[in-house]
Amino acid sequence: MKVVLCYGDSNTWGSIPGSGERYPYEVRWTGVLQNRLGTDFRIIEEGLNGRTTVWDDPLSDNRNGKRLLPPLLETHAPIDLVIIMLGTNDLNHVFGLSAYDIARGADALVEIVNNSLTGPDGFKPQTLLVAPPHIGQLPEEVAPAFPDAIEKSKEFSRHYKYFADEMGCFFLDASTVVGSSEIDGVHLDAEAHRKLGEAMAGKVNELFSDASR
Repeated sequence: MKVVLCYGDSNTWGSIPGSGERYPYEVRWTGVLQNRLGTDFRIIEEGLNGRTTVWDDPLSDNRNGKRLLPPLLETHAPIDLVIIMLGTNDLNHVFGLSAYDIARGADALVEIVNNSLTGPDGFKPQTLLVAPPHIGQLPEEVAPAFPDAIEKSKEFSRHYKYFADEMGCFFLDASTVVGSSEIDGVHLDAEAHRKLGEAMAGKVNELFSDASR
């Protein structure tokens, strides 16, 4: 059985746009991924609202993805594949980051996985780095905290792809598959979760098929 760890933020947790409630497991993209891949795979869902790549949020504790990733790798070892989809929360103005800076943060997480011994037989797991979906129109009460977020999110793909190539890991651009909900401009609706889960399943099947050749 292949073990896949999905490491992300509220869109991996399954936050329903505009409500803060959570989609049922079978609706979330991780649940769709599990359903499409079947019993030969075990999908481990590690999504957290507000999680960043490598930054400490002064207004919300325990959201630094760099700090939380190493113990989770050890907790769930041995892991065959780690899917990382983070960066949306890094767009908050408190961090003052460019799209390139955010991609560097995601790259630091890939490096943690590459340097770990939490894969099969004490080797490193494979990594699939996912550029998050583009930000849409944000509600008036939220928009001031995310200036230029729409434009910056559109730059994610090329920067994430660059670092994925540098680190020798797999890459997927989520914005080519789904868009953020028109309700809050950040989260995915149920149909987007389905589409993303199916795209992830196709990518996972592809990379493990290539590895077996």
